[in-house]
Amino acid sequence: MLIGDPSEFAVESGITKAYERLSFRALGYFVVHISGYRYGVFEPDATMLACSFDEIERRITGRGHHVAPFSSENDGGKIAEAYLAAIYAPNQEANSLFAISQARFRDLIYSNHLSWAPDGDEAFDDSSHILQFDLGNRVRVVGFKCVDDGYRHDPNTLVDILLNADKFYEILQRWRDAFADEWCRHNKLPEC
Repeated sequence: MLIGDPSEFAVESGITKAYERLSFRALGYFVVHISGYRYGVFEPDATMLACSFDEIERRITGRGHHVAPFSSENDGGKIAEAYLAAIYAPNQEANSLFAISQARFRDLIYSNHLSWAPDGDEAFDDSSHILQFDLGNRVRVVGFKCVDDGYRHDPNTLVDILLNADKFYEILQRWRDAFADEWCRHNKLPEC
């Protein structure tokens, strides 16, 4: 199921097996398309889909609160590097965290739910990361994949776009509703 336009922004998923247990929801895949790039593992048994479903719910509920003082004026690559340094290399000295302490930067990432992916399950085990920033009537989405060491982004995979906020959140809501309907229609297994 694909919701949105992959050449701009879309959310895609597929259910291979559905489960009664809500903490599983289903086995399948969940990917995000940003400007023609696909982030996430695109295989029928990539992940359990509960984390991705719940993260979409959090994104929708938190509309307008995914904010940070550095989100509108800095290069997407610099934001990616600062994010990786703060989250994945907190004991190393970061080159630039936009005049914000590393601890404060990390707190902003977590408290304002700026990191969409990875979402806590195997959906983004392809080293994909997606950051989301609410900027009034627009949403900025920065997607990238890490190089092998996990502490640097691959500039060839970086996408940094601005979307109309209503359109962005409508795509998330349409995916959430369509996924819930699809899950309800599936025959469900009791456990994995």
